[in-house]
Amino acid sequence: MAMGEVKEVKLYGFLLSGYCTMVHHALKLKGVAYEYVEEDLQNKSQALLELNPVYKKVPVLVVDGKPVAESLVILEYVNDMWKDPPLLPEDPHKRSKVRFWADFVYQKLVPGIYAIQNTKGEEQQKAIQELIDHLSTLEDGIQKDLFTGGPFINGERPGLLDVIMGSAYGGFKYMEGLTNAKIIEKERTPLLCSSIDAYVDLDVVKETAIPDAMLQELIRAMREKASASSGA
Repeated sequence: MAMGEVKEVKLYGFLLSGYCTMVHHALKLKGVAYEYVEEDLQNKSQALLELNPVYKKVPVLVVDGKPVAESLVILEYVNDMWKDPPLLPEDPHKRSKVRFWADFVYQKLVPGIYAIQNTKGEEQQKAIQELIDHLSTLEDGIQKDLFTGGPFINGERPGLLDVIMGSAYGGFKYMEGLTNAKIIEKERTPLLCSSIDAYVDLDVVKETAIPDAMLQELIRAMREKASASSGA
């Protein structure tokens, strides 16, 4: 379907959700005009519950009244609905590799971030090291399977993995502020770092960046919560 045939596009999301940030970025990279609806996750709207009755979560993209849920599904939908610029390579084998590493991020990196946030002491240090190891695996895999030069993982223009990893930039900053550990750095993962740097410098990405003051407040609140729960 050509972009001109779409009458209405709405995105139901939450400002601090990295999953929602991915969809924001994909739509903006495609030049899609859309209405954004911010959800209160403690008091979800009836509209959200009806649009995503199975998981009852954000993001949900609604195109001409038809809802699409789950971020990775939405990203592929956006790529198929609006063809230019493409987020996935034309070559089927390269496409499969992008999907493989995108799934790796969801299966390994995302749980790793939650593990760091929800643990303390030695258990947290172990979770940090595991996440660092997963990032190194991703770096090696992208270098071997996908990278052909250029500022982005995808080459001269950002692709699906750039959207996924670039959208995680705020999450990495948050984790590093929370733990005082350097999780992603150029010495270990130069390709990931350089591609993320190029991505977050894009104007369409800056438009949806979480304000640094808000990020610092989140870190402060989480540290206070952790301190209170430990009796310190």
